[in-house]
Amino acid sequence: MLIFAVRLILEDNGKMLFLRQTKRNGGRYSLVGGNVEEHEFAREALAREATEEAGIHVEPNELTLIHVLHRHKLKKDETLLVLYFKASRFYGEPEPLEPKKFKDVGWFPINDLPDEVSKPTLHVLHCIRQGIIYSEFPARTKVLAFWEQFGGKWAGFSDF
Repeated sequence: MLIFAVRLILEDNGKMLFLRQTKRNGGRYSLVGGNVEEHEFAREALAREATEEAGIHVEPNELTLIHVLHRHKLKKDETLLVLYFKASRFYGEPEPLEPKKFKDVGWFPINDLPDEVSKPTLHVLHCIRQGIIYSEFPARTKVLAFWEQFGGKWAGFSDF
């Protein structure tokens, strides 16, 4: 199944905004964002998610695409296409508005992120710092090895 998702890169005074997930949802720090719903454009979806999850307002036309991640969640058999947008400004004071999903917000310096930030998020932030607009996670070799252990065949090109 292909999931189309969006994430918000929001920096203020040299720090980046994260939401702290509840223990039930993994307890990690994640970026504001979610899935794009049918009949919704990506930037509109992200503005909606910012309001729903963190109580902040961002203008869709002020969101700039800075990265595209093609991600395979192997254990869930899901494929995601995630667009990362940077907001030039926002309104409101961030707070966790979905208590079943998030318990807190945190602002962290980009070069001193907590250990609880996920590997895919760290991967994307690294790519953004290097000016890489598109990436894949996990590495293609890991995806191939995962499917081969079950005797499955990767539907992509395996001769590369």
